[in-house]
Amino acid sequence: MTTDQTEIPGEASAPPTLPDNTIRAAVPQVARGFVLGTVDLVPGVSGGTAALVLGIYRQLIASIHHTATTVTRLVRGDFRGFRDGVRRIPLLWLGGLGIGVVTVILLLSGPLERSLEAFPVPLAGLFSGLITAAIILCWRQLQNVKPMTWVLVAISAVVTFFGLGLAPTNDGTGPAPALWVFFLSGAIAICAMILPGISGAFILVLLGMYPHVIGAVADREWSTMAVFALGCAVGLALSGSALNWLLTHYHDLVLALMIGLMIGSLRVLWPWPHGLGNPEMALPTATTALLPIVLGVGGFALVMSAEAIAKRVRRDDQLA
Repeated sequence: MTTDQTEIPGEASAPPTLPDNTIRAAVPQVARGFVLGTVDLVPGVSGGTAALVLGIYRQLIASIHHTATTVTRLVRGDFRGFRDGVRRIPLLWLGGLGIGVVTVILLLSGPLERSLEAFPVPLAGLFSGLITAAIILCWRQLQNVKPMTWVLVAISAVVTFFGLGLAPTNDGTGPAPALWVFFLSGAIAICAMILPGISGAFILVLLGMYPHVIGAVADREWSTMAVFALGCAVGLALSGSALNWLLTHYHDLVLALMIGLMIGSLRVLWPWPHGLGNPEMALPTATTALLPIVLGVGGFALVMSAEAIAKRVRRDDQLA
């Protein structure tokens, strides 16, 4: 894993560089962190897409990779390389971003938890629209659609759909999972930062952990939050190189499997009759149909608009 070779999968562009590690560069990061934190709370909106819109995707991935490489040098006993790497880590830049992300998550997690409890069906409609848009965006990133691509999407979707039907209902009302479950959930969900078009909150929904994680943050369960954050850090350090290697060598294969997974996961995002986290499906009634559909269409339009802005940002970067 090298800092100088990180690129957005499927895009040909100049290699990223580490951002400036100055107060002047860090201050705007707090505001960007507010945006990323808001996006990270909602299933369906990719943090990578938001970072692209904000113009910091490449610098963020380069910083993450450089930090992981530096830690690896310490583990290998390369203390000189570790010291040199630490000096280059943009701590101020990353710190400003982290402050913004953490602040907005702490502020909004409580209202979101209460909304999930009070309006499970409308919010499921919103999340379904967001995920549907993410499916389309991922499909657009396929480089060479072949018959095998369709087969992989279909297999992944069918396995996910029926697999979720066998899983127990998990809407966050049951007992809290063990701490090790929060750790593993963080390690898995953080991979969405690297996978194009996939959001970490969506992975938590798929794992049945979304209400529990939001609840832990809203209730300020600091030990649980620390374990989840540790899982995120470990998962990012361990999976970064592997995911980038897979996307480099098997780009369409990985995306096909992810697209199928998102299609199949719509089972637990289907609004009717119970809302988020329940695999039971039914047709909407006259009194429950309108709001979820309106929110779903709005969420779909929001993600597609964000992607259009991201494309413009990428195009401007390439012309600069």
